Amino acid sequence: MIKAIPYVCSLVLLVTAITEAQEKRVRDHGIENGVLNPGPLNAITDVAGVSVGHTTLIKEDNIRTGVTAILPHSGNIFQEKVPAAIYLGNGFGKLAGYSQVKELGNIETPIVLTNTLSVPTASNALISYTLSQEENLDVRSVNAVVGETNDGYLNDIRGRHVTEAHVIEAIENAKYGAVQEGNVGAGTGTICFQYKGGIGTASRIVPEEFGGYTVGVLVQTNFGGVFELNGVPIAKELDNYPRQFTYDVDGSCMIVVATDAPILSRNLERLAKRAIMGLAKTGGIASNGSGDYVITFSTAEANRIPYSNDSKSSSPELLRNEAMTPLFLATIEATEEAILNSLFAAETMVGRDGHEIKALPVPAILEIIKKYKKVKSE
Repeated sequence: MIKAIPYVCSLVLLVTAITEAQEKRVRDHGIENGVLNPGPLNAITDVAGVSVGHTTLIKEDNIRTGVTAILPHSGNIFQEKVPAAIYLGNGFGKLAGYSQVKELGNIETPIVLTNTLSVPTASNALISYTLSQEENLDVRSVNAVVGETNDGYLNDIRGRHVTEAHVIEAIENAKYGAVQEGNVGAGTGTICFQYKGGIGTASRIVPEEFGGYTVGVLVQTNFGGVFELNGVPIAKELDNYPRQFTYDVDGSCMIVVATDAPILSRNLERLAKRAIMGLAKTGGIASNGSGDYVITFSTAEANRIPYSNDSKSSSPELLRNEAMTPLFLATIEATEEAILNSLFAAETMVGRDGHEIKALPVPAILEIIKKYKKVKSE
């Protein structure tokens, strides 16, 4: 009996944590977007084999940053690369590893998201992580994929507080199942539509008659524009948007799209382009100073690319172009909801120099949505 007490307490805490997390997502307020069904977790981890880990740095009154790692599968990613593509919605950013992914159509490391000035550190960490694996003892080249947004308003970004150890920690923390959202990992110090942004995730399942594939999306939101929710002009109703569209609307959004559909880099890039449509549906405008990047990959085992293979050819299983349309829709819907979840889950934060960014005013937004529904019904 004595041994059972910690277990029961842990179980209660786990249930409480799950309940609290559920209350912070957009669907928990009765708001749904699109027509496709989400996966069981409504997260990128609904794509089998995908795991996510965070390292969150909240220290003193000026450190508000972190790292988020996305792993396509649990094996040695360098030895079993996955088909991938990267699309530039707007290229004001410091995404590392783009050119080789564009050229070869695969990813060979975990995907790491962090802040702008920590990209070199994260790249070094990914190189160290890859070289340390026993099967990689003869490896002489590593293409680390690292994305970023600038959290310098809330975070002492010039202090470069993210270390290689923090990046490795995020990778080692990667888990299947529910994904923490809001002020965590790479989303710790981010801002979206002048509210607190962060990490968000969502998923969609394509109907069985179209393949039954899963598309999962994870976002790091740090961008501006004129916020809309299911077509309701929230920013206009709350009078919360920049009149002159100055630098206040700049920022960035990193979007990671995973799918179990058997597709290679060409159609993965087509999929990535649709994620930008999901961003646009929330009111994002990909301004001049915004780094809006989409990283897509497929987990289909039949299409993994071995590092060393005696064969000079491969016969991948591929969806026809005509079969892509349902995946396009799934990507748009999941991206839109992931962005919304990042906002709904985020909490008010005070950071560098006493800067404060308020959380999304959820009660006021729910009232606005009720008003629009009433007008529509009349």
